[in-house]
Amino acid sequence: MPNLKELKNKIDSVRSTRKITQAMKMVAASKLRRAQDTAEAARPYSDKMAKIMSSLSNSMADSESSPDLLLGKKDNKTHLILAVTSDRGLCGGFNSSIVKAVKNKVLELEKDNIKFKIICIGRKGFDVLKGLYEENVIMNSNISVKNGYELSEQIGKEVILRFEKDEYGSCSIIYNKFKSAISQIVSEQSIIPCLISDESEDDKENDNSLGINFEFEPDESEILADLLPKNISVQIYKAILESGAGEQGARMAAMDNATRNAGEMIDKLNLSYNRQRQAIITGELIEIIAGAEAL
Repeated sequence: MPNLKELKNKIDSVRSTRKITQAMKMVAASKLRRAQDTAEAARPYSDKMAKIMSSLSNSMADSESSPDLLLGKKDNKTHLILAVTSDRGLCGGFNSSIVKAVKNKVLELEKDNIKFKIICIGRKGFDVLKGLYEENVIMNSNISVKNGYELSEQIGKEVILRFEKDEYGSCSIIYNKFKSAISQIVSEQSIIPCLISDESEDDKENDNSLGINFEFEPDESEILADLLPKNISVQIYKAILESGAGEQGARMAAMDNATRNAGEMIDKLNLSYNRQRQAIITGELIEIIAGAEAL
C-alpha cells in the first residue's frame, strides 16, 4: 500500500493533468466554432459541383468524347485511396476510425482482385498506414489550416498527374464528415469517376433538373478540362475542412472525458489518502493507550 507522501504526489500529479485537459478542451471548443462555420460554408458549393459532375458522368457514359477523368479507366485495375486524418492526436478514436475504414476498403478491393495505392493527408494516418501498407503508400502531406486550399490543389495536381501516367483507374477519398461536436461520420466519396452513391431521395427529387443533356459553349473539352481538375481540388478541400471540424469536436469530447475521469481519480485517491491517514492515526492512538496501560 502506498504511503501518504506517494498518495499526495499522485493527487497533485492528477490535478495538474486535469488542468491541462481542461485547458485543451477550452481551446478545442474555441477552434470548433470557426472550423464548423468554415466547413458548413463550403458544403453547398462542393456538393452542387459534385452533383453536376455526377450528372455529367451519367449523361456522357456512352459518349466517345467523354474524358477519362470524368468516367475513370475501367481497364486499369488499380484504385487510389485518399485517407484524410489529422496531424495531432488526443482526439479519441477520430484517426483510428479512418484507418479502420481504409483497411475495410483494402479488403474489399483485394476480394475483387483490384490493386490499391494510398495517399495520406494528415500525419497520424500516415504513421499507421505506412506500417500496414508500406509499398502501397505513395505520398503523405501534413495539414495546415492556413494553406488548406493550396494543399488541396497540390494534392489534386498529383492525383491528376498519376492518373495521366496510368498509375490507377479510379480514386476515392475517405474522411470524417462533421455532424456535431460529439459525432463524426466516416464517409467515402468517389472522385474518379465522379459519382454520388449516398444521395438521398429528396436530393434526387430536387436535382432532377441536373439529369439533362448538357450543351457546351464554347467547347465541351475546354470546359471539362478546367472544371474536372477544379472539382477534384474542391472535393479534397471539402474533406479537409470536414475533417478539421470533426477533429476539434472529437478532441473537445475526448478532453472533456479525460477531465471527468481525472476528477473521479482524484476523489478515489483522496479517499485512499484519508483512509490511510486515519489508519496511521488510529495505530498511533492504540500504541499510546497501550503504553499508558503498561505504566
